[in-house]
Amino acid sequence: MPTTSREIRLKSRPVGAPALTDFELAEATLPDPGPGEALVRNLWMSVDPYMRGRMYDRESYVPPFQIGQPLQGGAIGEVVASNDPALKPGDRVESMFGWREAFVAPAAGLQKLPDLNVPTQAFLGVLGMPGMTAYTGLLNIGDPKPGETVFVSGAAGAVGSVVAQIAKIKGCTVVASAGSDAKIAWLKSRGVDHGVNYKTCGPLLDAVRAAAPKGIDVYFDNVGGEHLEVALELARPFARFAECGMIAQYNDTAPRPGPRNLIYVVGKSLKIQGFIVSNYWSQRPQFLADMAGWIAEGKIAWEETVEDGIANAPQAFLNLFSGANTGKMLVKLG
Repeated sequence: MPTTSREIRLKSRPVGAPALTDFELAEATLPDPGPGEALVRNLWMSVDPYMRGRMYDRESYVPPFQIGQPLQGGAIGEVVASNDPALKPGDRVESMFGWREAFVAPAAGLQKLPDLNVPTQAFLGVLGMPGMTAYTGLLNIGDPKPGETVFVSGAAGAVGSVVAQIAKIKGCTVVASAGSDAKIAWLKSRGVDHGVNYKTCGPLLDAVRAAAPKGIDVYFDNVGGEHLEVALELARPFARFAECGMIAQYNDTAPRPGPRNLIYVVGKSLKIQGFIVSNYWSQRPQFLADMAGWIAEGKIAWEETVEDGIANAPQAFLNLFSGANTGKMLVKLG
C-alpha cells in the first residue's frame, strides 16, 4: 500500500509560453484513509490546454492553481483501500486528482467507471471531458444539419477529432485544419472531406475557401486568431460558431486585436457562443450512450499520444502548444 506519492507542483506562474522551470517534482506523504475515504493509485492522467488558464492568478470559471501546491486534472485510478461501502479495492475511478501518483480523498467525490468495452484511458479522452466537450458544443450550439458544411480548427486534437467524426455522422461536409500532413491523412481516414495543413497551405483564407467554396454553416473553434477571422469571412448567413477554445492565444502576454472582420456578425446574422462543458453536464448519460454506440459501430475512433511517468507530465503539457500530439495527450502512471 503506497504511503508516499510523487506529484507535480506549480513552482512559478508562466509568463508567455510555460517552461519546465515553472514546475517541480515533489514527494508527499499520504495519510491513512479515514471514514468515507479511499486510497487511490493513479493509472492515467490527462493534460489539457485549459490548464494553461488556471496558471494565471485571475478569476475564472475554475480557481487558479496555487504556487507550491500540486496541480489538478482528470485522472483514472485504481482503488487500493476504501473505508466507504460504495468502493472496493480494484475499482477503477475517475477524479480530478491528476498530476500525482496516488491520493486519499472522499469516496463521494470519485466517479466509478461504467462497464464499457473500451480501454480504461478512453474515459479521459473520447468518453471523457474532451469527447463530451465535442459532443455538447457541436450538437447544442453548432446544431449541424445534413448537407451543411462544418469547419473544425485544431481538428486532430482530442476535442476536434471527435467533432469532425460526429459532424460526419450527422451527414455534414467537414473541412478540418491541422498542423501536419500525417494528421490530415488520419482525419481523412475517418471520413473528413477536406483537410488543410495550416502550417504549409499558404494563406489560410485561400485554402479554406478552396475547401468550402460555398461557405461554412458551422464553425467549431479550438484555435482562435486567424482561424476565427477566416471562419467569419466564409460564414454563410445564420452560421453558428461554437467557441470552445483559442489555443493560439493562451500564451499571449498582451491582448491581441480582436477579429478585424467581426462586423460580419451583424450582416450575416451569425450566432457566436462560447461554452464550458460543465454547462451541459446533465447530458452526460445521453453522451455516454450515443458515444458508446458509435464506437461499437466503428463510427468513432481515436488516437492517443502517451508520455510515461509523472516526471514527464510537464513536458507532455508543453507539447500541447507545439502540436506534438495527435488525439488525446495522456501520461501513463501505472
